[in-house]
Amino acid sequence: MLSARAVPQHVSMTEAVRQSGTMAHRGLLKLKHNPQQLFDVVVLPIVLTVMFSTIFGGAIAGDVTGYLPTLVPGILVQVAVAASVTTGVQLREDMDKGVFDRFKSLPIARIAPLAGSLLADVVRYVIATTVTVIVGVAMGYRPGSAVGLFAGCLLVIVVAFALSWIFALMGVLMDKASTVQGVSMLVLMPLTFVSNALVPIDTMPGWMQSFATVNPVSHLVTAVRELAGDGQFGPEIGWSLIGALAVLAVFAPLTLKVYMVKT
Repeated sequence: MLSARAVPQHVSMTEAVRQSGTMAHRGLLKLKHNPQQLFDVVVLPIVLTVMFSTIFGGAIAGDVTGYLPTLVPGILVQVAVAASVTTGVQLREDMDKGVFDRFKSLPIARIAPLAGSLLADVVRYVIATTVTVIVGVAMGYRPGSAVGLFAGCLLVIVVAFALSWIFALMGVLMDKASTVQGVSMLVLMPLTFVSNALVPIDTMPGWMQSFATVNPVSHLVTAVRELAGDGQFGPEIGWSLIGALAVLAVFAPLTLKVYMVKT
């Protein structure tokens, strides 16, 4: 192990980016050697798409195929947002195991392990969106615009990456991975289900409609539906991107500050 004197006090921005890339590669190697970590982004899209399409398809659209253009964009958002929770859970687990304590002894930027972990999780979001689309197509989903669907998937990945900073902050602040998981899902459940992801908002009670209408998840789902449906770049895309940038602007520096103190 390197001594404290061997660790430079300052690392250039270029070196920090390169070292973050190296740590991201480490995260990908963890996925390779422990593929069980991909269970949620592979199995969850299959279960949700099949289950909700068969349960709600007939009641909402008359049949499963008619419901898929509504459902698949909603599942894309739900699964990717849920996958971002894992960032905070795995971060807490690594901190509990002393992994970040060992990183401190290396001549690397202190931000590199955190940034690398967040970047590696982008692969999980890509897998989640890809599996969801494949399952939807296999069940009969046919997007109106393939390019629009691709753009919608990119938008979902960007938003999921932004949200991962919130859960990373929770991972740094909370003392147990199970606590991070429990609190995160408690927050996400109303956000993802009290939205237009699965059913039209006008079928909800009045007070719930008010929340679902302003819910950021509803804006994102609408944006993806418009993109996948006819390639339309509507205002909902702008709202979703503005929301993602706002989350990054607030939580990225806050997470980094708390992370530096905790580690």
